[in-house]
Amino acid sequence: MKKTTALRNDIEYWHHFLHRLRDTRELAALDDQSLRIDLEKETEELEKEVEKRSFTAMLSGKYDSDDAILAIHAGAGGTDSQDWTEMLMRMYLRWAEMRHFETEVMDITMGEEAGVKSVTLSVKGRYAYGYLRSEKGVHRLVRLSPFDSAHRRHTSFALVEILPQIAFDSHEIQIDPGDLKIDVFKSSGAGGQNVQKTSTAIRITHIPSGLVVTCQNERSQTQNRENAMRVLMARLVEIQQAEKSEEIAILRGEYTKAEWGSQIRSYVLHPYQIVKDHRTEYEMGNAQAVLNGDLDDFMEAYLSQEK
Repeated sequence: MKKTTALRNDIEYWHHFLHRLRDTRELAALDDQSLRIDLEKETEELEKEVEKRSFTAMLSGKYDSDDAILAIHAGAGGTDSQDWTEMLMRMYLRWAEMRHFETEVMDITMGEEAGVKSVTLSVKGRYAYGYLRSEKGVHRLVRLSPFDSAHRRHTSFALVEILPQIAFDSHEIQIDPGDLKIDVFKSSGAGGQNVQKTSTAIRITHIPSGLVVTCQNERSQTQNRENAMRVLMARLVEIQQAEKSEEIAILRGEYTKAEWGSQIRSYVLHPYQIVKDHRTEYEMGNAQAVLNGDLDDFMEAYLSQEK
């Protein structure tokens, strides 16, 4: 039903676009100088629409049009890396907001001093997975540490995972309830009123694969269980896809370590500012704009190279 609606919207869009294009051509044929400014503006908008559609045309993978699950894990670098993980979370939330995607924090573990140890986000919107799969890998930050009393330069790492969200009624993944070990425990918190007095956190272990998923962000045990199952199904789909493309060792948990030499992208804030993707060599000097969610050029460069 969801895909049918999306196709219907696409057809309606192209009908509307062709109507605008015909109107513009007819007005241009009049050669009326009083219409010149309006025609130039409309032509520019039409060109932007074509560019945008050319980008989405590259998103033709099996799950590219689906919603996504985005997980970020702090790597080497201690408190700085946990702060970096929180910065990345904000970057992706800002990116999703600019695209009018719906986001939800499914699970989060805060750092002891600052930042976030790990966070799992749900990103809902058409082509969310297609856009975000370019972000999978290790992200490296170089800056003057705000946590170092000597204010020395530090390098921090965080690992970004991207998974497709799979509907519960999907026939692609069948989970036998007997294959699941479900543990219930009290959610951890910062103390005081934030600590749950009842056991609402959920840990699900998929025995055949050894995958373990924990969710404790919601106050409802039912909601945490649902979120954990969504993540588990997404991970199982990734494993299934990996088996077909001989990447099983990576996707079953033997992830690339989040450390020096394994990064896909570097964000340098000192002694100069630049963000560079090491896979495509695409770079941008305005690092703050990137950290504020300006990621489309990096995504497009990756998708163009992939094709």
